[in-house]
Amino acid sequence: MILACREFPFLSCPEVSRILTLPDLDRNLKTHLEQLGLAGATAIHRNLSVASLYEHAVRKGEGEIGADGQFLVETGEHTGRSPKDKFFVREPGSETHIDWGDTNKAIDAKTFDALFDRVAAYLSEREIYSLDTYVGADERYRLPVRIVTQYAWHSLFARNLFLTPDVAPSDFAPEFTVVDAAEFVADPQRDGTRSGTFVLVNMARKIVLIGGTRYAGEIKKSVFTIMNYLMPLRSVLPMHCSANVGKDGTSAIFFGLSGTGKTTLSADSNRPLVGDDEHGWSADGVFNFEGGCYAKVIRLSQKAEPEIWAASHRFGAVLENVVFDPATRALDLESEAKTENTRSAYPVEYIPNIVPGLMAGHPTTIVMLTADAFGVLPPISKLTPEQAMYHFLSGYTAKVAGTEKGVTEPTATFSTCFGAPFMVHHPTVYARLLGERIAEHTVTCWLVNTGWTGGAYGVGKRMSIAHTRAMVNAALDGSLNDATFEPEPFFGLSIPTALPNVPSDVLNPRNAWTDKAAYDAQARKLAGLFFENFKKFEAQASDGVRAIAIKP
Repeated sequence: MILACREFPFLSCPEVSRILTLPDLDRNLKTHLEQLGLAGATAIHRNLSVASLYEHAVRKGEGEIGADGQFLVETGEHTGRSPKDKFFVREPGSETHIDWGDTNKAIDAKTFDALFDRVAAYLSEREIYSLDTYVGADERYRLPVRIVTQYAWHSLFARNLFLTPDVAPSDFAPEFTVVDAAEFVADPQRDGTRSGTFVLVNMARKIVLIGGTRYAGEIKKSVFTIMNYLMPLRSVLPMHCSANVGKDGTSAIFFGLSGTGKTTLSADSNRPLVGDDEHGWSADGVFNFEGGCYAKVIRLSQKAEPEIWAASHRFGAVLENVVFDPATRALDLESEAKTENTRSAYPVEYIPNIVPGLMAGHPTTIVMLTADAFGVLPPISKLTPEQAMYHFLSGYTAKVAGTEKGVTEPTATFSTCFGAPFMVHHPTVYARLLGERIAEHTVTCWLVNTGWTGGAYGVGKRMSIAHTRAMVNAALDGSLNDATFEPEPFFGLSIPTALPNVPSDVLNPRNAWTDKAAYDAQARKLAGLFFENFKKFEAQASDGVRAIAIKP
Protein backbone atom coordinates (compact mmCIF):
# COMPACT_ATOMS: atom_id res chain seq x y z
CA MET A 1 0.00 0.00 0.00
CA ILE A 2 2.87 2.40 0.79
CA LEU A 3 4.28 1.78 -2.68
CA ALA A 4 0.89 2.57 -4.20
CA CYS A 5 0.76 5.83 -2.25
CA ARG A 6 4.18 6.90 -3.42
CA GLU A 7 3.46 6.00 -7.02
CA PHE A 8 0.02 7.61 -7.03
CA PRO A 9 0.09 10.75 -4.87
CA PHE A 10 -3.60 11.41 -5.56
CA LEU A 11 -4.45 8.57 -3.14
CA SER A 12 -5.32 9.79 0.34
CA CYS A 13 -2.49 8.03 2.16
CA PRO A 14 -3.22 9.32 5.70
CA GLU A 15 -6.42 7.25 5.64
CA VAL A 16 -4.44 4.00 5.42
CA SER A 17 -4.01 3.85 9.19
CA ARG A 18 -7.77 3.66 9.75
CA ILE A 19 -8.71 1.26 6.98
CA LEU A 20 -9.85 -1.43 9.41
CA THR A 21 -11.64 0.89 11.80
CA LEU A 22 -15.41 0.29 12.11
CA PRO A 23 -16.96 3.71 11.52
CA ASP A 24 -19.56 5.10 13.84
CA LEU A 25 -22.92 4.33 12.27
CA ASP A 26 -25.84 6.72 12.55
CA ARG A 27 -29.07 5.35 13.98
CA ASN A 28 -30.86 5.17 10.63
CA LEU A 29 -28.14 3.07 9.02
CA LYS A 30 -27.82 0.83 12.08
CA THR A 31 -31.56 0.19 12.10
CA HIS A 32 -31.62 -0.54 8.40
CA LEU A 33 -28.68 -2.94 8.53
CA GLU A 34 -30.16 -4.67 11.57
CA GLN A 35 -33.38 -5.21 9.61
CA LEU A 36 -31.35 -6.75 6.82
CA GLY A 37 -29.36 -8.92 9.22
CA LEU A 38 -26.10 -7.19 8.30
CA ALA A 39 -25.31 -5.10 11.37
CA GLY A 40 -22.90 -7.75 12.67
CA ALA A 41 -20.46 -7.45 9.78
CA THR A 42 -16.80 -7.30 10.82
CA ALA A 43 -16.58 -3.79 9.37
CA ILE A 44 -19.19 -1.52 7.80
CA HIS A 45 -17.84 1.29 5.64
CA ARG A 46 -20.36 3.97 4.74
CA ASN A 47 -20.08 6.40 1.82
CA LEU A 48 -16.30 6.16 1.45
CA SER A 49 -14.53 8.61 -0.82
CA VAL A 50 -13.10 7.53 -4.14
CA ALA A 51 -9.56 7.57 -2.72
CA SER A 52 -10.60 5.48 0.29
CA LEU A 53 -12.32 2.93 -1.93
CA TYR A 54 -9.12 2.65 -3.98
CA GLU A 55 -7.19 1.92 -0.79
CA HIS A 56 -9.61 -0.73 0.35
CA ALA A 57 -9.78 -2.39 -3.05
CA VAL A 58 -5.99 -2.49 -3.42
CA ARG A 59 -5.51 -3.82 0.11
CA LYS A 60 -8.00 -6.62 -0.55
CA GLY A 61 -6.50 -7.51 -3.93
CA GLU A 62 -9.66 -6.65 -5.87
CA GLY A 63 -7.83 -4.97 -8.73
CA GLU A 64 -4.87 -2.86 -9.80
CA ILE A 65 -4.19 0.77 -10.57
CA GLY A 66 -3.64 1.67 -14.22
CA ALA A 67 -0.95 3.91 -15.66
CA ASP A 68 -3.30 6.90 -15.69
CA GLY A 69 -4.89 6.24 -12.30
CA GLN A 70 -7.84 4.12 -13.43
CA PHE A 71 -8.90 1.16 -11.32
CA LEU A 72 -8.52 -2.05 -13.35
CA VAL A 73 -10.56 -5.14 -12.49
CA GLU A 74 -11.30 -8.56 -13.88
CA THR A 75 -14.77 -10.03 -13.42
CA GLY A 76 -13.77 -13.63 -14.00
CA GLU A 77 -16.24 -16.06 -15.54
CA HIS A 78 -18.95 -13.44 -15.94
CA THR A 79 -17.96 -10.68 -18.35
CA GLY A 80 -21.56 -9.66 -19.00
CA ARG A 81 -25.03 -9.95 -17.52
CA SER A 82 -26.68 -13.27 -16.69
CA PRO A 83 -30.30 -12.66 -17.79
CA LYS A 84 -31.32 -16.29 -17.34
CA ASP A 85 -30.48 -16.00 -13.64
CA LYS A 86 -32.76 -13.01 -12.96
CA PHE A 87 -36.03 -13.68 -11.10
CA PHE A 88 -38.85 -11.65 -9.56
CA VAL A 89 -40.46 -12.68 -6.30
CA ARG A 90 -44.12 -13.36 -6.99
CA GLU A 91 -46.08 -11.29 -4.45
CA PRO A 92 -49.54 -9.65 -4.42
CA GLY A 93 -48.42 -6.02 -4.76
CA SER A 94 -46.59 -6.39 -8.07
CA GLU A 95 -47.91 -9.68 -9.46
CA THR A 96 -50.56 -8.18 -11.74
CA HIS A 97 -48.16 -5.57 -13.18
CA ILE A 98 -45.32 -7.88 -14.19
CA ASP A 99 -45.25 -9.40 -17.66
CA TRP A 100 -44.33 -12.93 -16.60
CA GLY A 101 -42.45 -15.11 -19.08
CA ASP A 102 -38.93 -15.96 -20.21
CA THR A 103 -37.64 -12.48 -19.37
CA ASN A 104 -39.45 -11.95 -16.05
CA LYS A 105 -39.33 -15.33 -14.33
CA ALA A 106 -40.94 -15.99 -10.95
CA ILE A 107 -39.48 -17.22 -7.68
CA ASP A 108 -41.44 -17.63 -4.45
CA ALA A 109 -41.00 -15.46 -1.37
CA LYS A 110 -39.89 -18.33 0.92
CA THR A 111 -37.07 -19.22 -1.46
CA PHE A 112 -35.96 -15.60 -1.58
CA ASP A 113 -36.10 -15.17 2.21
CA ALA A 114 -34.10 -18.34 2.86
CA LEU A 115 -31.39 -17.38 0.36
CA PHE A 116 -31.30 -13.81 1.63
CA ASP A 117 -30.73 -15.04 5.19
CA ARG A 118 -27.83 -17.21 4.02
CA VAL A 119 -26.29 -14.28 2.13
CA ALA A 120 -26.74 -12.02 5.19
CA ALA A 121 -24.99 -14.58 7.40
CA TYR A 122 -22.17 -14.81 4.85
CA LEU A 123 -21.71 -11.03 4.68
CA SER A 124 -21.84 -10.74 8.47
CA GLU A 125 -18.46 -12.46 8.57
CA ARG A 126 -16.89 -9.91 6.23
CA GLU A 127 -16.28 -6.23 5.58
CA ILE A 128 -19.11 -4.59 3.68
CA TYR A 129 -19.54 -1.26 1.92
CA SER A 130 -22.69 0.84 2.11
CA LEU A 131 -23.36 3.68 -0.34
CA ASP A 132 -26.27 6.12 -0.17
CA THR A 133 -27.20 7.20 -3.66
CA TYR A 134 -30.06 8.36 -5.87
CA VAL A 135 -31.49 7.38 -9.24
CA GLY A 136 -33.21 10.06 -11.33
CA ALA A 137 -31.97 13.61 -11.98
CA ASP A 138 -35.50 14.99 -11.58
CA GLU A 139 -36.08 15.23 -7.81
CA ARG A 140 -39.82 14.70 -8.28
CA TYR A 141 -39.15 11.14 -9.46
CA ARG A 142 -35.84 10.49 -7.72
CA LEU A 143 -35.42 7.11 -6.01
CA PRO A 144 -33.14 6.84 -2.94
CA VAL A 145 -31.19 3.56 -3.18
CA ARG A 146 -28.69 2.06 -0.76
CA ILE A 147 -26.05 -0.13 -2.41
CA VAL A 148 -24.47 -2.70 -0.05
CA THR A 149 -21.53 -4.59 -1.54
CA GLN A 150 -18.89 -7.13 -0.63
CA TYR A 151 -16.32 -5.48 -2.90
CA ALA A 152 -14.96 -2.00 -2.42
CA TRP A 153 -14.68 -1.58 -6.19
CA HIS A 154 -18.38 -2.35 -6.61
CA SER A 155 -19.09 0.56 -4.28
CA LEU A 156 -16.77 2.71 -6.42
CA PHE A 157 -18.61 1.56 -9.54
CA ALA A 158 -21.97 2.51 -7.98
CA ARG A 159 -20.57 5.86 -6.86
CA ASN A 160 -19.60 6.55 -10.48
CA LEU A 161 -22.84 5.36 -12.08
CA PHE A 162 -25.50 6.78 -9.78
CA LEU A 163 -26.23 10.24 -8.38
CA THR A 164 -24.13 10.35 -5.24
CA PRO A 165 -24.11 13.49 -3.07
CA ASP A 166 -20.79 14.75 -1.75
CA VAL A 167 -22.24 14.50 1.74
CA ALA A 168 -25.12 12.09 2.20
CA PRO A 169 -27.90 13.34 4.49
CA SER A 170 -27.87 11.77 7.94
CA ASP A 171 -31.57 10.96 7.60
CA PHE A 172 -31.11 9.18 4.25
CA ALA A 173 -33.98 6.71 3.92
CA PRO A 174 -33.58 4.22 1.06
CA GLU A 175 -36.68 3.15 -0.80
CA PHE A 176 -34.74 0.24 -2.30
CA THR A 177 -31.65 -1.66 -1.29
CA VAL A 178 -29.27 -3.56 -3.55
CA VAL A 179 -27.25 -6.25 -1.74
CA ASP A 180 -24.39 -7.64 -3.83
CA ALA A 181 -22.44 -10.61 -2.42
CA ALA A 182 -20.19 -11.19 -5.42
CA GLU A 183 -18.40 -14.26 -4.07
CA PHE A 184 -21.42 -16.04 -2.58
CA VAL A 185 -22.22 -18.89 -4.95
CA ALA A 186 -25.71 -20.37 -4.63
CA ASP A 187 -26.49 -24.07 -4.55
CA PRO A 188 -29.38 -24.55 -7.01
CA GLN A 189 -30.54 -27.72 -5.23
CA ARG A 190 -30.73 -25.96 -1.90
CA ASP A 191 -31.42 -22.35 -2.92
CA GLY A 192 -33.89 -22.79 -5.78
CA THR A 193 -31.80 -20.81 -8.27
CA ARG A 194 -30.98 -21.79 -11.84
CA SER A 195 -27.23 -21.74 -11.20
CA GLY A 196 -24.71 -20.42 -8.71
CA THR A 197 -25.46 -16.90 -10.00
CA PHE A 198 -28.60 -15.03 -8.98
CA VAL A 199 -30.23 -11.62 -9.47
CA LEU A 200 -33.44 -11.61 -7.45
CA VAL A 201 -35.87 -8.66 -7.30
CA ASN A 202 -38.31 -8.48 -4.40
CA MET A 203 -40.75 -5.60 -4.86
CA ALA A 204 -42.47 -6.30 -1.53
CA ARG A 205 -39.29 -6.12 0.54
CA LYS A 206 -37.80 -3.54 -1.87
CA ILE A 207 -34.58 -5.49 -2.17
CA VAL A 208 -32.42 -6.65 -5.06
CA LEU A 209 -30.18 -9.58 -4.12
CA ILE A 210 -27.17 -10.33 -6.33
CA GLY A 211 -24.57 -13.05 -5.96
CA GLY A 212 -22.30 -15.45 -7.77
CA THR A 213 -21.01 -12.84 -10.23
CA ARG A 214 -18.40 -10.11 -10.08
CA TYR A 215 -19.79 -8.28 -13.13
CA ALA A 216 -20.79 -4.83 -11.84
CA GLY A 217 -23.24 -4.22 -14.67
CA GLU A 218 -25.75 -6.34 -12.76
CA ILE A 219 -25.99 -3.54 -10.18
CA LYS A 220 -26.64 -0.88 -12.81
CA LYS A 221 -29.19 -2.88 -14.77
CA SER A 222 -31.08 -4.14 -11.72
CA VAL A 223 -31.66 -0.54 -10.64
CA PHE A 224 -32.79 0.33 -14.20
CA THR A 225 -35.19 -2.62 -13.98
CA ILE A 226 -36.68 -1.18 -10.78
CA MET A 227 -37.17 2.19 -12.48
CA ASN A 228 -38.80 0.41 -15.44
CA TYR A 229 -41.32 -1.00 -12.98
CA LEU A 230 -41.93 2.13 -10.90
CA MET A 231 -41.98 4.92 -13.48
CA PRO A 232 -44.94 3.80 -15.64
CA LEU A 233 -47.03 3.62 -12.44
CA ARG A 234 -46.36 7.39 -12.19
CA SER A 235 -47.03 8.05 -15.90
CA VAL A 236 -43.32 8.42 -16.66
CA LEU A 237 -41.86 6.56 -19.65
CA PRO A 238 -38.55 4.86 -18.77
CA MET A 239 -36.33 4.60 -21.84
CA HIS A 240 -33.18 2.72 -22.85
CA CYS A 241 -31.87 5.58 -24.96
CA SER A 242 -29.41 8.43 -25.24
CA ALA A 243 -30.48 12.08 -25.31
CA ASN A 244 -28.95 15.42 -26.30
CA VAL A 245 -29.96 19.06 -26.72
CA GLY A 246 -29.57 21.45 -29.68
CA LYS A 247 -28.55 25.10 -29.64
CA ASP A 248 -32.21 26.10 -29.77
CA GLY A 249 -32.85 24.18 -26.55
CA THR A 250 -34.85 21.39 -28.17
CA SER A 251 -33.94 17.86 -27.21
CA ALA A 252 -33.74 14.60 -29.14
CA ILE A 253 -33.67 10.98 -28.03
CA PHE A 254 -31.94 8.05 -29.69
CA PHE A 255 -33.22 4.50 -29.23
CA GLY A 256 -31.01 1.63 -30.32
CA LEU A 257 -29.54 -1.70 -29.33
CA SER A 258 -25.81 -2.33 -28.92
CA GLY A 259 -23.86 -1.72 -32.11
CA THR A 260 -26.40 0.54 -33.79
CA GLY A 261 -24.61 3.84 -33.06
CA LYS A 262 -26.69 5.16 -30.15
CA THR A 263 -23.71 6.53 -28.23
CA THR A 264 -21.74 7.64 -31.31
CA LEU A 265 -24.56 9.60 -32.96
CA SER A 266 -25.74 11.28 -29.77
CA ALA A 267 -22.18 12.41 -28.97
CA ASP A 268 -22.06 15.70 -30.83
CA SER A 269 -19.89 18.70 -29.99
CA ASN A 270 -22.75 20.98 -31.07
CA ARG A 271 -25.38 19.21 -28.94
CA PRO A 272 -24.69 18.79 -25.19
CA LEU A 273 -25.45 15.33 -23.83
CA VAL A 274 -28.22 14.67 -21.31
CA GLY A 275 -27.12 11.05 -20.95
CA ASP A 276 -26.03 8.03 -22.93
CA ASP A 277 -28.18 5.15 -21.71
CA GLU A 278 -31.17 5.44 -19.36
CA HIS A 279 -33.77 8.21 -19.13
CA GLY A 280 -37.27 9.04 -18.04
CA TRP A 281 -39.81 11.12 -20.00
CA SER A 282 -42.24 12.81 -17.65
CA ALA A 283 -44.95 15.41 -18.12
CA ASP A 284 -42.18 18.01 -17.79
CA GLY A 285 -39.48 16.64 -20.09
CA VAL A 286 -36.58 14.19 -20.23
CA PHE A 287 -34.24 13.41 -17.34
CA ASN A 288 -31.27 11.10 -16.91
CA PHE A 289 -31.63 8.25 -14.44
CA GLU A 290 -27.90 8.04 -13.84
CA GLY A 291 -24.96 10.13 -12.76
CA GLY A 292 -22.35 8.38 -14.88
CA CYS A 293 -21.55 6.44 -18.01
CA TYR A 294 -20.78 2.78 -18.63
CA ALA A 295 -19.08 2.81 -22.00
CA LYS A 296 -17.95 -0.12 -24.08
CA VAL A 297 -14.25 0.50 -24.78
CA ILE A 298 -13.15 -2.30 -27.09
CA ARG A 299 -11.07 -0.66 -29.83
CA LEU A 300 -11.79 2.77 -28.33
CA SER A 301 -9.91 5.44 -30.29
CA GLN A 302 -8.62 8.69 -28.85
CA LYS A 303 -9.12 10.31 -32.25
CA ALA A 304 -12.62 9.00 -32.96
CA GLU A 305 -14.05 9.24 -29.43
CA PRO A 306 -11.81 11.66 -27.51
CA GLU A 307 -14.24 12.38 -24.68
CA ILE A 308 -14.84 8.74 -23.72
CA TRP A 309 -11.14 8.01 -24.16
CA ALA A 310 -10.14 10.87 -21.84
CA ALA A 311 -12.76 9.91 -19.24
CA SER A 312 -11.39 6.37 -19.19
CA HIS A 313 -7.78 7.48 -18.68
CA ARG A 314 -8.01 9.21 -15.33
CA PHE A 315 -8.27 8.57 -11.62
CA GLY A 316 -11.71 7.39 -10.53
CA ALA A 317 -12.67 5.50 -13.68
CA VAL A 318 -13.29 1.77 -13.26
CA LEU A 319 -12.27 -0.41 -16.21
CA GLU A 320 -13.57 -3.97 -16.45
CA ASN A 321 -11.65 -6.75 -18.21
CA VAL A 322 -9.37 -4.47 -20.21
CA VAL A 323 -6.02 -5.99 -21.18
CA PHE A 324 -3.03 -4.05 -19.84
CA ASP A 325 0.74 -4.36 -19.60
CA PRO A 326 1.53 -5.84 -16.16
CA ALA A 327 4.73 -3.78 -15.87
CA THR A 328 3.67 -0.36 -17.15
CA ARG A 329 -0.10 -0.75 -16.56
CA ALA A 330 -0.68 0.82 -19.98
CA LEU A 331 -4.00 -0.23 -21.54
CA ASP A 332 -4.44 -2.30 -24.69
CA LEU A 333 -7.92 -1.31 -25.79
CA GLU A 334 -7.57 -3.23 -29.05
CA SER A 335 -7.40 -6.59 -27.33
CA GLU A 336 -10.44 -8.75 -26.72
CA ALA A 337 -8.40 -11.48 -25.05
CA LYS A 338 -10.60 -11.33 -21.93
CA THR A 339 -13.86 -10.33 -23.62
CA GLU A 340 -15.18 -8.03 -26.32
CA ASN A 341 -17.42 -6.49 -23.65
CA THR A 342 -14.68 -4.37 -22.07
CA ARG A 343 -16.21 -1.50 -20.12
CA SER A 344 -15.38 1.82 -18.49
CA ALA A 345 -17.49 3.30 -15.68
CA TYR A 346 -16.93 6.97 -14.89
CA PRO A 347 -18.88 9.95 -13.48
CA VAL A 348 -20.80 12.03 -16.00
CA GLU A 349 -18.79 15.11 -15.06
CA TYR A 350 -15.78 13.48 -16.74
CA ILE A 351 -17.51 14.37 -20.04
CA PRO A 352 -17.18 18.12 -20.79
CA ASN A 353 -20.22 18.61 -23.04
CA ILE A 354 -23.03 17.73 -20.62
CA VAL A 355 -26.38 19.42 -20.00
CA PRO A 356 -26.30 20.92 -16.48
CA GLY A 357 -28.65 19.08 -14.16
CA LEU A 358 -29.01 16.20 -16.66
CA MET A 359 -32.54 17.34 -17.55
CA ALA A 360 -34.06 18.75 -20.73
CA GLY A 361 -37.40 19.74 -22.21
CA HIS A 362 -39.68 17.55 -24.28
CA PRO A 363 -38.01 16.00 -27.35
CA THR A 364 -39.01 17.33 -30.73
CA THR A 365 -37.24 14.47 -32.52
CA ILE A 366 -36.99 10.73 -31.93
CA VAL A 367 -34.41 8.67 -33.80
CA MET A 368 -34.77 4.88 -33.77
CA LEU A 369 -31.54 3.19 -34.80
CA THR A 370 -31.13 -0.21 -36.39
CA ALA A 371 -28.14 -1.94 -37.93
CA ASP A 372 -29.84 -3.93 -40.69
CA ALA A 373 -27.42 -6.63 -41.86
CA PHE A 374 -29.98 -7.78 -44.46
CA GLY A 375 -29.25 -4.50 -46.28
CA VAL A 376 -32.87 -3.70 -47.18
CA LEU A 377 -34.06 -0.99 -44.77
CA PRO A 378 -33.68 2.62 -45.96
CA PRO A 379 -30.85 4.62 -44.39
CA ILE A 380 -33.49 7.06 -43.12
CA SER A 381 -37.26 7.08 -43.28
CA LYS A 382 -39.98 9.14 -41.68
CA LEU A 383 -42.35 7.36 -39.30
CA THR A 384 -45.96 8.10 -38.46
CA PRO A 385 -46.75 7.99 -34.72
CA GLU A 386 -48.25 4.52 -35.18
CA GLN A 387 -45.16 3.32 -37.04
CA ALA A 388 -42.98 4.72 -34.25
CA MET A 389 -44.91 2.68 -31.69
CA TYR A 390 -44.66 -0.39 -33.94
CA HIS A 391 -40.89 -0.11 -34.35
CA PHE A 392 -40.53 0.65 -30.64
CA LEU A 393 -42.35 -2.61 -29.89
CA SER A 394 -40.21 -4.44 -32.44
CA GLY A 395 -36.79 -3.11 -31.36
CA TYR A 396 -35.14 -4.59 -34.45
CA THR A 397 -31.49 -4.94 -35.32
CA ALA A 398 -29.50 -7.80 -36.87
CA LYS A 399 -26.49 -9.89 -35.92
CA VAL A 400 -23.96 -10.46 -38.65
CA ALA A 401 -22.25 -13.67 -39.66
CA GLY A 402 -19.38 -14.58 -37.37
CA THR A 403 -20.53 -12.58 -34.33
CA GLU A 404 -21.70 -15.74 -32.59
CA LYS A 405 -20.97 -19.42 -33.02
CA GLY A 406 -23.30 -20.88 -35.63
CA VAL A 407 -24.32 -17.54 -37.13
CA THR A 408 -23.50 -17.90 -40.84
CA GLU A 409 -25.88 -15.31 -42.31
CA PRO A 410 -27.65 -12.17 -41.05
CA THR A 411 -29.90 -13.00 -38.10
CA ALA A 412 -32.76 -10.74 -36.99
CA THR A 413 -32.81 -9.68 -33.35
CA PHE A 414 -35.98 -8.19 -31.86
CA SER A 415 -35.60 -6.63 -28.41
CA THR A 416 -38.86 -4.90 -27.54
CA CYS A 417 -38.64 -1.27 -26.42
CA PHE A 418 -34.95 -1.48 -27.39
CA GLY A 419 -34.26 -3.10 -24.01
CA ALA A 420 -36.30 -6.29 -23.54
CA PRO A 421 -34.23 -7.74 -20.64
CA PHE A 422 -35.12 -4.76 -18.44
CA MET A 423 -38.79 -4.24 -19.27
CA VAL A 424 -41.06 -5.39 -16.43
CA HIS A 425 -44.56 -4.43 -17.58
CA HIS A 426 -46.05 -5.70 -20.83
CA PRO A 427 -44.28 -3.92 -23.74
CA THR A 428 -47.52 -2.25 -24.84
CA VAL A 429 -47.56 -0.32 -21.53
CA TYR A 430 -44.37 1.46 -22.59
CA ALA A 431 -45.53 1.81 -26.19
CA ARG A 432 -48.76 3.54 -25.13
CA LEU A 433 -46.81 6.00 -23.01
CA LEU A 434 -44.53 6.70 -25.96
CA GLY A 435 -47.52 7.22 -28.25
CA GLU A 436 -49.11 9.66 -25.81
CA ARG A 437 -45.90 11.70 -25.54
CA ILE A 438 -45.43 11.76 -29.33
CA ALA A 439 -49.00 12.96 -29.88
CA GLU A 440 -48.95 15.53 -27.08
CA HIS A 441 -45.69 17.15 -28.17
CA THR A 442 -45.95 16.65 -31.96
CA VAL A 443 -42.69 14.76 -32.08
CA THR A 444 -41.16 13.88 -35.45
CA CYS A 445 -39.93 10.29 -35.60
CA TRP A 446 -37.32 8.69 -37.85
CA LEU A 447 -36.02 5.19 -38.47
CA VAL A 448 -32.29 5.23 -39.25
CA ASN A 449 -30.43 2.20 -40.62
CA THR A 450 -26.74 2.29 -39.71
CA GLY A 451 -26.23 -1.21 -41.12
CA TRP A 452 -25.60 -2.38 -44.67
CA THR A 453 -26.45 -1.07 -48.12
CA GLY A 454 -26.05 -2.45 -51.65
CA GLY A 455 -26.40 -6.01 -50.39
CA ALA A 456 -26.54 -8.01 -47.21
CA TYR A 457 -23.56 -8.38 -44.89
CA GLY A 458 -20.72 -9.99 -46.89
CA VAL A 459 -21.91 -8.48 -50.18
CA GLY A 460 -22.90 -4.90 -49.46
CA LYS A 461 -21.03 -2.33 -47.40
CA ARG A 462 -21.66 -0.58 -44.12
CA MET A 463 -23.48 2.74 -44.28
CA SER A 464 -21.11 5.69 -44.43
CA ILE A 465 -20.99 7.38 -41.03
CA ALA A 466 -20.66 10.71 -42.84
CA HIS A 467 -23.90 10.05 -44.73
CA THR A 468 -25.64 8.89 -41.57
CA ARG A 469 -24.56 12.01 -39.68
CA ALA A 470 -25.77 14.22 -42.53
CA MET A 471 -29.17 12.50 -42.46
CA VAL A 472 -29.47 12.64 -38.67
CA ASN A 473 -28.41 16.31 -38.60
CA ALA A 474 -31.07 17.13 -41.20
CA ALA A 475 -33.65 15.33 -39.08
CA LEU A 476 -32.57 17.16 -35.93
CA ASP A 477 -32.50 20.65 -37.42
CA GLY A 478 -35.90 20.14 -39.08
CA SER A 479 -34.74 20.66 -42.68
CA LEU A 480 -35.59 17.06 -43.58
CA ASN A 481 -39.24 17.71 -42.77
CA ASP A 482 -39.55 19.74 -45.97
CA ALA A 483 -38.13 17.02 -48.22
CA THR A 484 -40.13 15.15 -50.86
CA PHE A 485 -40.85 11.58 -49.83
CA GLU A 486 -41.63 8.43 -51.80
CA PRO A 487 -43.30 5.26 -50.47
CA GLU A 488 -41.30 2.11 -49.79
CA PRO A 489 -43.34 -1.02 -50.70
CA PHE A 490 -42.18 -3.74 -48.29
CA PHE A 491 -42.19 -1.97 -44.91
CA GLY A 492 -44.62 0.91 -45.56
CA LEU A 493 -41.93 3.53 -44.95
CA SER A 494 -41.53 7.06 -46.38
CA ILE A 495 -38.12 7.71 -47.96
CA PRO A 496 -36.74 11.19 -48.79
CA THR A 497 -35.90 11.48 -52.49
CA ALA A 498 -33.04 13.96 -52.05
CA LEU A 499 -30.82 15.22 -49.25
CA PRO A 500 -27.75 17.49 -49.30
CA ASN A 501 -24.41 15.64 -48.96
CA VAL A 502 -26.05 12.24 -49.49
CA PRO A 503 -26.14 10.53 -52.94
CA SER A 504 -29.72 9.91 -54.07
CA ASP A 505 -29.03 6.26 -54.89
CA VAL A 506 -28.15 5.72 -51.23
CA LEU A 507 -31.50 6.95 -49.96
CA ASN A 508 -33.55 4.21 -51.64
CA PRO A 509 -31.98 0.86 -50.68
CA ARG A 510 -33.32 -0.99 -53.73
CA ASN A 511 -31.42 1.38 -56.03
CA ALA A 512 -28.18 0.48 -54.27
CA TRP A 513 -28.54 -3.24 -55.10
CA THR A 514 -27.27 -4.50 -58.47
CA ASP A 515 -29.55 -7.53 -58.29
CA LYS A 516 -33.05 -6.08 -57.81
CA ALA A 517 -34.71 -9.52 -57.58
CA ALA A 518 -32.32 -10.45 -54.78
CA TYR A 519 -33.25 -7.24 -52.96
CA ASP A 520 -36.96 -8.02 -53.28
CA ALA A 521 -36.45 -11.54 -51.92
CA GLN A 522 -34.39 -10.30 -48.98
CA ALA A 523 -36.91 -7.55 -48.19
CA ARG A 524 -39.79 -10.05 -48.21
CA LYS A 525 -37.80 -12.30 -45.89
CA LEU A 526 -37.22 -9.52 -43.35
CA ALA A 527 -40.84 -8.35 -43.62
CA GLY A 528 -41.91 -11.89 -42.76
CA LEU A 529 -39.71 -11.86 -39.64
CA PHE A 530 -41.30 -8.57 -38.52
CA PHE A 531 -44.73 -10.10 -39.11
CA GLU A 532 -43.99 -13.18 -37.00
CA ASN A 533 -42.43 -11.13 -34.19
CA PHE A 534 -45.44 -8.78 -33.96
CA LYS A 535 -47.84 -11.65 -33.25
CA LYS A 536 -46.84 -11.57 -29.58
CA PHE A 537 -48.06 -7.94 -29.26
CA GLU A 538 -50.96 -7.95 -31.67
CA ALA A 539 -53.74 -8.73 -29.20
CA GLN A 540 -52.83 -5.83 -26.89
CA ALA A 541 -51.65 -3.31 -29.48
CA SER A 542 -53.86 -0.37 -30.48
CA ASP A 543 -56.02 -0.49 -33.61
CA GLY A 544 -53.78 2.12 -35.22
CA VAL A 545 -50.61 0.07 -34.66
CA ARG A 546 -52.26 -3.12 -35.91
CA ALA A 547 -53.40 -1.29 -39.04
CA ILE A 548 -49.87 -0.34 -40.09
CA ALA A 549 -48.14 -3.57 -39.00
CA ILE A 550 -45.78 -4.98 -41.62
CA LYS A 551 -47.21 -7.82 -43.68
CA PRO A 552 -45.03 -10.40 -45.52
